[in-house]
Amino acid sequence: MKIEQIYTGCMAHAAYYIENNGEAAIFDPLREVQSYIDKATKDNAKIKYIFETHFHADFVSGHLDLSKKTGAQIVYGPTAKPNFETIIAEDNQEFKIGNYTIKAIHTPGHTLESTTYLLIDENGQQHGIITGDTLFIGDVGRPDLAQKLVTDLTQEKLAGMLYDSLRNKIMPLSDDLIVYPNHGAGSACGKNMSKETTDTLGNQKKVNYALRADMTKEEFIAELLDGLSAPPAYFPQNVLMNIQGYDSLETIMTKANTALEPDSFEALANQSEALILDVRHENDFVKEHVPNSVFIGLHGNFAPWVGALIMDVKHPILLITPEGKEEEAITRLARVGFDNCLGYLKGGLTAWKAAGFETESIVSISPEQFATEKDQTKHPVVDSRKPSEYKAEHVENAINIPLDFVNAQLSEVPKKEEFYLHCAGGYRSVIMASILKARGYHNMINVEKGISGIRNAGVPLTQFVCPSTLK
Repeated sequence: MKIEQIYTGCMAHAAYYIENNGEAAIFDPLREVQSYIDKATKDNAKIKYIFETHFHADFVSGHLDLSKKTGAQIVYGPTAKPNFETIIAEDNQEFKIGNYTIKAIHTPGHTLESTTYLLIDENGQQHGIITGDTLFIGDVGRPDLAQKLVTDLTQEKLAGMLYDSLRNKIMPLSDDLIVYPNHGAGSACGKNMSKETTDTLGNQKKVNYALRADMTKEEFIAELLDGLSAPPAYFPQNVLMNIQGYDSLETIMTKANTALEPDSFEALANQSEALILDVRHENDFVKEHVPNSVFIGLHGNFAPWVGALIMDVKHPILLITPEGKEEEAITRLARVGFDNCLGYLKGGLTAWKAAGFETESIVSISPEQFATEKDQTKHPVVDSRKPSEYKAEHVENAINIPLDFVNAQLSEVPKKEEFYLHCAGGYRSVIMASILKARGYHNMINVEKGISGIRNAGVPLTQFVCPSTLK
């Protein structure tokens, strides 16, 4: 069976392309859709269906633009109620792509409309399942997203539905089936996802904690909800965009791809109260940047961090980008629903300084300098990594303020004395430093290369010890 996984690493997202006998289907497309059209054109195929496994929360799907461009019909699972024309599949309804058969299996739990698609080849052999966020490699979908839209739909209720879906709909299927999930490691849609992006169902039954044969529903719910952090603020906003509709990507690009001279850039920033978002490399931002700008580099997990840290997808944004990266930045913002980009600084920092505007910098030191001076200065150390990373190893007495929660934990940031700030490799700490500077904190010292550099510089690291294990 011909199926291609189209994996976008910065989003930890997998779309799927299936083609047979001149017909094609796309599953869970990203917002920029031309690459899917190009694949079908290369195969002399017509895109017949756009299958959605559920209303996505972590990105804006390209279903509407793709449908308008190709005439393909959009398919959702049972109970879905979008504000546009679509096919609402019945449980076990079958669709044809050439000689292939796609069978919709309703698997509620991650969301009410979540649907798994069973792939059957031209010989009637079951090949695999496109599971969306119902089943990942090593994990299952979080059950706390739909409650943001339906208040009486608790995460406990959804977790119970997911247990039933997995036991009654997924686990009875053949062990030979290949599992094709919507996400891999790094996605906020689960908590324990593998770096692998496919596996057999049989192996998942052996290694995935959520598929243990002897697991009760109560045990499943408890384990699934244990350690589940709050979802990013943009998730429910993206769900609504996927349900209600949105402007075409071409419209967004036309508005946002506007080069602004420094004077116009500054005037528009003041007039619109736009966030100035600098997407260059962290090393460039540390050396010099526009005052009050926030750094989130394109080379890292750009879109998820934008979504996690900018609370409103409608907030106006002005960009500072490396030359030639303007369209990429606008597109990647649009992937997560940030459509209100007003333009970018023409000529970048060079033009900004030539126009007589000031720049600022961040104090940044090497891991070796940190190792030499930390015991002398006695400055506090702030670790911006996730709690799980912090527990694995950290600088002794370091304060853990995860970047995801810097806005909520601002009161824990040292105010009256200098402090060291680090992450895992140097990306997240500069994001946090930029946010803190924009809020009036100027007392941080960034440690380059993060914990990896600190470890290599010979700084002793300690592990978190649970109090219950202490004698």
